[in-house]
Amino acid sequence: MNETPWLTYMPSHATSATRPAVGEAPAVIDLPAPDLRSGVPLMTALSFRTSTREFSPRALSLATLGELLWAADGINRPLSGGRTAPSPHALQEIDIYVALPLGVYRYDSPKHQLVLKHAVDARGMTGYQDFVGAAPLDLVYVVRGSRVLDMPAAQQAMFSAVTAGSIAQNVSLYCASAGLATVVRGWINHRLLGDALRLNEDETPILAQTVGLPADADGTHNK
Repeated sequence: MNETPWLTYMPSHATSATRPAVGEAPAVIDLPAPDLRSGVPLMTALSFRTSTREFSPRALSLATLGELLWAADGINRPLSGGRTAPSPHALQEIDIYVALPLGVYRYDSPKHQLVLKHAVDARGMTGYQDFVGAAPLDLVYVVRGSRVLDMPAAQQAMFSAVTAGSIAQNVSLYCASAGLATVVRGWINHRLLGDALRLNEDETPILAQTVGLPADADGTHNK
């Protein structure tokens, strides 16, 4: 049997420490409501979906950030609180942390807003790859262990991974629809990233996803 080849990257030197935040970090950022008429048809978005590892450093607009996070795990059925991504028994065990130049935020889905967790630039801590920290946005998917304690132990990790994967695919399809670049990443230092995000003992980062404009969107070419 042939061994599966692994993708390799030069380690990022930015993973050793967080960086000072760029600009003021408000305690709460209200996000614009998504435009449900925007984007391309689903089948077209699926045809565009790809992983990209070169990004423009240009910041995303607040409207784009709001649509991205709503697509990821936003409330799409207000009466029941249902979300765009499935979760076992609606436990909502995955929190989305948003690493921006101005700070680390947690996405509050019911209120559709960002809540400040830590006023540092932790983008470079979200993985080892050499392109990490260059894009304007890194999403970190964090399991809240206390929400799945009643679930059989053998199912906790599996179902949480399925939920995180569903959220990541929602983000990927939104990016394909909106002309953004993205890549899902599992090569992370869980302990260092948890410390950088100031997570509690029952919270574990399991997946990260980089998002930004394509590298050639403004004439740049980031390696």
